[in-house]
Amino acid sequence: MKEQASFRGDTQVGVIYLVPTPIGNLEDMTYRAIRTLKEADYIAAEDTRQSKKLCNHFEITTPLVRYDEHNKDKAGNMLIEKVKEGKTIALVSDAGMPAISDPGHDLVKLAIGEDISVISLPGPNAALTSLIASGLNTESFFFAGFLPRQKKNRTETLEELKPIKATLMFYEAPHRLKETLEAMHQTLGNRKITICRELTKKFEEYQRGTLEEAVEWCKTGTVKGEFCLIVEGLTEEIKEDKWWDKLDLNQHVEHYIALGMPSKIAIKQVAADRNLPKREVYQAYHT
Repeated sequence: MKEQASFRGDTQVGVIYLVPTPIGNLEDMTYRAIRTLKEADYIAAEDTRQSKKLCNHFEITTPLVRYDEHNKDKAGNMLIEKVKEGKTIALVSDAGMPAISDPGHDLVKLAIGEDISVISLPGPNAALTSLIASGLNTESFFFAGFLPRQKKNRTETLEELKPIKATLMFYEAPHRLKETLEAMHQTLGNRKITICRELTKKFEEYQRGTLEEAVEWCKTGTVKGEFCLIVEGLTEEIKEDKWWDKLDLNQHVEHYIALGMPSKIAIKQVAADRNLPKREVYQAYHT
């Protein structure tokens, strides 16, 4: 085991602070986060233009260094060298908790591999903010982040998530929201969902209902800004909801193929749904 004693380490080596920033409302910035950003030697930011606005608001003059998906290898090594020289780096994302669904995670792994202390500050997080106001189960939850963009991969991921009993948490961009909700409805069934939009901002909204209702809402609702989707986990009631009851075997297989599954995988899924031997479904579909 490697031990990190965050505040009694080698003074000759710097540290990396993970500093959460507001997801919309600047009043959510903590005193400690402001102090850390002011005292750091450099701020590593995913979007320096966005972070500059935050720094200007709180009169933070620390130099900004771009660290994003495109330059993370080169910039990451440079930042690690700075820390070895005794410098302090504060890592921020565009909004919320760094290293969640952004390249900051790679810098954390790089630092830990070099025995550099990584100190995380508490602060704003869109997924947890959504979860606790969703009305869905908070005793256990699973953060899935962004689903794959390709239809086939998205369906396969949802199939993997389908048996999970914990509440599911997703991020989604507005231009993909409609197709994501449709895929969730078709793959997960008609579960409860809370759609959270523009959290902490002036136009904050919560839409609570079922996935079927969510698909309809998406046709007329305000699909702008950033979204968090909180979806009910698998329950006994959902297990017993055999949505495919009115379909014959061929139609059932074709349903999954239309979602982007290869026929072989679709047949396997139908066999699992109906508790039938895979060979029986294969023969029925191919004759």
